Amino acid sequence: MISRVPSATSRAMPTARIIETDRKTTQSGRAKAGKWTLEFESDRPQRHDPLTGWVGNANTATQVRLAFATKEAAIAYAEKHSFDYHVVPAPPVRLKLQAYADNFR
Repeated sequence: MISRVPSATSRAMPTARIIETDRKTTQSGRAKAGKWTLEFESDRPQRHDPLTGWVGNANTATQVRLAFATKEAAIAYAEKHSFDYHVVPAPPVRLKLQAYADNFR
């Protein structure tokens, strides 16, 4: 996990999370593997709205998601804008190889 240590001047800036897009369970190919997303973490707790029953907060930065082709491009963007960040790689894909006949045993 890669992260940048926050400095005294960047305390007001939001913390960014750089996430590697993982392969979906229904996806057999590697079409969107290796893409990276930068999203911001919430600095305030979420509150419950008694009228609608929805949960949310006034911070709209958590709704922003930026897509990047490489991890280096996402890190460069975060450093250019002085965001504190941490990198979350995708978990490794483990294939369970078995014969089709094993489904009926």
